[in-house]
Amino acid sequence: MKIGIASDHRGYKLKSKIIRYLNKKKIEVEDFGTTSLDSVDYPKFAFLLGEAVANKEVDFGIAICGSGIGISIACNKVKGIRCAKVDTIKEAKMTRLDNDANILALNGSMSAFRALDIVDTFLKTDFSKKERHQRRIDEITSYENK
Repeated sequence: MKIGIASDHRGYKLKSKIIRYLNKKKIEVEDFGTTSLDSVDYPKFAFLLGEAVANKEVDFGIAICGSGIGISIACNKVKGIRCAKVDTIKEAKMTRLDNDANILALNGSMSAFRALDIVDTFLKTDFSKKERHQRRIDEITSYENK
């Protein structure tokens, strides 16, 4: 498995902790930036991550900004991306089971302990492939292609 990860300056510390954690688990990680605490605009990094996920250069993505909201909105502008801003383990599980989300968005002020549990759940949960969920994803995709 190969994971892409991106953040702005407010998500940089949490991103660094997640990268170390995934590396310890022998999961390959590609970092799309930022590389410091210096103030940056998150859309640039969201688009890089989104394109990598959409083009299947990485299996899944993790996006982090101050609230998790802005970077998730930016990721979702990339065709083929289903980015979910998640705050709980249950949300991480459900967004994979029901929505086949391919990018997880987190807020940078979340505790590392909680974030790592959410990341684990997101990466371990498969899409249910239930017809009703696939039908809804197909509706989103067909609208996206208009």
